[in-house]
Parts: sequence; structure tokens; C-alpha cells
Amino acid sequence: MSNLSRRNVLSLGVALGLVSAASAVPAWASTGGAQAAGTDPWWAWDDEVDRLMAGILDTGQVPAVNAALRPWVNNGDALPTGLPAGLATHLQQANRLPSWADAAKLRRAADFNRRKDTYLFMLYGLGSGIMSTVIPREAKSVYWSAGGANMQDRAAKTFTFGYDLSDLNAFQPTGQFVVTANKTRLVHAAVRHLLPQSAHWRAVADEQIPISNGDILVTFHSLGTYVHRKLLEWRVPMSAADEEAFLHQWQVAIHLLGVRDEFIPKTWAEADAQSTRVLTPLLAPTTEGKELAQDLLGLTAQIDLGVTRGFLNEFVRYVLSDAVGDWLGLPRDYAAAALVRTGWPAYIAFREGLLPIAPAGFYLFDQFIRAIAMLFLNKANSPTTTPITIPSGNRPGA
Repeated sequence: MSNLSRRNVLSLGVALGLVSAASAVPAWASTGGAQAAGTDPWWAWDDEVDRLMAGILDTGQVPAVNAALRPWVNNGDALPTGLPAGLATHLQQANRLPSWADAAKLRRAADFNRRKDTYLFMLYGLGSGIMSTVIPREAKSVYWSAGGANMQDRAAKTFTFGYDLSDLNAFQPTGQFVVTANKTRLVHAAVRHLLPQSAHWRAVADEQIPISNGDILVTFHSLGTYVHRKLLEWRVPMSAADEEAFLHQWQVAIHLLGVRDEFIPKTWAEADAQSTRVLTPLLAPTTEGKELAQDLLGLTAQIDLGVTRGFLNEFVRYVLSDAVGDWLGLPRDYAAAALVRTGWPAYIAFREGLLPIAPAGFYLFDQFIRAIAMLFLNKANSPTTTPITIPSGNRPGA
């Protein structure tokens, strides 16, 4: 469906009172190219890929396409054979870095990820991961899609995206992120075709087509922008070049997901401004999000290596706020809260060489980080990659 026809469909829905797009999301505010282009990310999707995936789904080709894509893992791998001609042509064009990608910045970002991996594990896993459950559109889309029925598998796949992005060779031929991003882009297109067919999703959604460019940018702000802010808040040492490289890595990542370049923030200041306007006001509890959060936290508790559920709940409150913890119904554990709020800053200070001896609780935090890593890595089907597959339906019963 073209952008014009999508606009007409959604405008009709607004006129008939079927969806209130004006109140569902904040007006997009950008100091960059989005305003200059006279367009809005909430009304932009991924037209070519959406058309391709709709055809593949409607003609029952998903199993064959998944089988063809399975051995395609590393960026330098040849494109698999056996793909529909249109999809093969698209991947030949899309499976490359944009012309504006800066190899030096990407190398520096990879080294930054290596040096700060401990904090990134925690913030991506427990910060961004749980935040996704209080982004209403994202929570509803995840819950009613096929992935929502198996959160352990979906968590592993989501982590694969971040793990591949953070790998030292992420954008090199021996890395996997470019392929991972392209597979994820195909999954998004499939979900855009499938979810509108779910009566359950339609009953709770404030949109008729999910995963717009705006939605992807909101997810970016819950990941990259959020993590950058927390690293600053925690006074984790970063040079200006490190910060710029970290942003550039994410700029390339969301380009590979199909976000138009004119919408991508050019600076952290622009990213912060966007996030304040289009992420923070959207955060709210939903029935679907509460269930997803409990599933995710329950998975971690299964292999917590002695870390209590109270400690886990309080760490979520620490990185996201008590308001989010209350929305999700996380019971309080005030002893654990005191340990987290005093111990984590000391843990960071010791790791950064600012304390001469390990603080009390250092081993506990190390075990906690190992538990988060084990959740996503050791439970996956492979120690090196988690297969990303195109869904052929929605949540069972949806």
C-alpha cells in the first residue's frame, strides 16, 4: 500500500472515529530534516518491503523463505538462493551500509561497546527491555503478534539484535549485524501485514498499521537515547568521540531497519529533544504490557544465581523509576532497594578505577549481570546466533 493510500485509510478512520491519531501520539517535533521534508514519521512505513512481504505471506511462501534465509548469517555471506525474485533484488540493494556510514566511527563504537559492555547489558536488558512493556503501541503489537506467545524466544531474538550491534565486528564481513537488521526489517513488514488481521489487536490498537518509522524511532529512543542518558547520569567516563560514535552506530542501525534518513536524529541534542516529546509522554501501563513484563522478569528469576526477585524488581525501579515499577505492580523490597541505590554507583566507581577496593555487594552485582547474559545467550538455540524467522501468523487465538 502506498503512503498516499495509507494516509487516506487512516484519515478516513479518524473521520469515522475509528482511531484518534491526533491524541494517540504526540505531534512529531524535530529540529532536523523531518520538518523540512514536510513529512511525519508516524505516517511513514516501509512500502517496498511491506509489498514484498504481503505477497510472500499471502502466497504461503514463508516456510520456504525462512529455510532459504537460515544459513545467511554473516555480513559477508553471499545472498541465499531460492528467494523470490523481488525479495532477492531488495536484499541485494539493502544488504549494505549507507553511503554516509563512517567506518572509523563504527570501529570506535565497537571498542566503546567492548569497554562498557557491563553497563550496556544491564541497561538494554532491564532498562530498555522492561521499558518496552510500558510503551503502549509496542506492548500491544508484541503481545498480539506471534512473538508475544513465547517471550523467552522473542527475548533471545531481541537480544540478538543488540548483541550483534555491540559486537566488535558488527559491521565487518565477519560480523552479523547488517544481516540481522535486514532480517528484522522483513519481520517488521510481516507483522505490519499480519496484525491488522487480528481482531484482538484491532480492539486495543490506536493505529491501523503498526511499526511506522515513528514507532521505530520511539524504540530507538528507548534504547540508544535512554542508554546514553543513563551513562551520563551514572557518570560513566565517555569522551566526546565515544558519544558521537555510539550515536553513529545507532544512526546506521535504524537506517538499516528502514527508517528514512531525514527522520534520523543528527545529534544527541536532537535525539534528546525527540525523546522528550515522543517517548516520555507515551509511557503508560497496559494489560498486555503488564503481562509481558511479568513474563520477562519471570524468565530472569528462573536463572538468577541466587539474586532475589526483590533485588530484580528494585533494580528495574532504579533504572526506570518507581512510577514504572508501580504501573507494573512490582512488589517493594526496601532492603534490596537500599543495596541497589548505594551499591550500584560504588560498583561503577570500582570498575572505572575510582575506588581502590571492591565495594560490598560487588560479587552480587557480577552474578546479577551474568544472570542477564545467561538468560539471552545460554537459552538460545546457538551460542553464536539466534535464528530470526519471519512469522506466518499472529499470537495463537488472535
